[in-house]
Amino acid sequence: MIDPPADIRRLVYLGTPEESVPFLEALGEAGFEVALAVTGADKRRGRRAGPTPSPVKASAQNLGIPVSSEADDVLGSDADLGVVVAFGQIIRPHILNRLAMVNVHFSLLPRWRGAAPVERAILAGDQTAGVCLMEVAERLDTGRVYRRVEVPIAPDATAASLRADLVDAAVPMLVSALRDGLGAPQPQQGEPVYAAKITRDELHLDWGQPAEFLHRQVRVGGAWTMWRGKTLKVWSAHPVEGSHPPGELQGPVVGTGHGLLRLVEVQAEGKARQAAEDWLRGARLTPSDRLGS
Repeated sequence: MIDPPADIRRLVYLGTPEESVPFLEALGEAGFEVALAVTGADKRRGRRAGPTPSPVKASAQNLGIPVSSEADDVLGSDADLGVVVAFGQIIRPHILNRLAMVNVHFSLLPRWRGAAPVERAILAGDQTAGVCLMEVAERLDTGRVYRRVEVPIAPDATAASLRADLVDAAVPMLVSALRDGLGAPQPQQGEPVYAAKITRDELHLDWGQPAEFLHRQVRVGGAWTMWRGKTLKVWSAHPVEGSHPPGELQGPVVGTGHGLLRLVEVQAEGKARQAAEDWLRGARLTPSDRLGS
């Protein structure tokens, strides 16, 4: 790895999803020259649709920035620095040995190194999240930290809303760090905790668990249970006080191991999302009905 120069003017940008776009746009607005944007290859996003560009590619093309899907192309850019935001690919050592790179990572490192820091913070019940601007190192998310900003996690924050809050906090942090000078990075302090991708099984709603934990699963996105032998996704819910048997429905309120969970938005298998009240009107509950079966 090499250190960034004191004066940073010409950049390459590596990112792919929608959350990466505000950073790219802000760098251009701040007067930095973005010589190249590297992003994921075009993907087919529907059964009948043709390949479509990533959000970063679409934004870069709109801004007149050259685009590539090959990370090696940064080596011909004559850039001062590479900026990485949710790129989704490992940057290999031969690149890092020729171009300094910084990464915007959505956690307070070393907690939640890895692919799913936002989701893990919610699922674990963390009260605070944040963003670190760190050097890109050969080992995953182990680089020293230039800047960090903390963001409180609201009790009803979803992965999508928390990610948006983190972007809002991180964009000005990145721009000011590059404009004012990165300074000396600091080693990460504390015990590393890893943020592996959330599996489908981790989003299975076990109604014997407390309502507060089930609520966190729902907030991550994609939580599911079984209903009359078919999958029912729960997209929005909130805990309420009270008690009845786990899985038992009394209107939109479900019994849990501790407390109750009020369903707000659900999605029956093969159907569109809908308000829980509308789903219940069509479901025609019987006394023996339980979620989870």
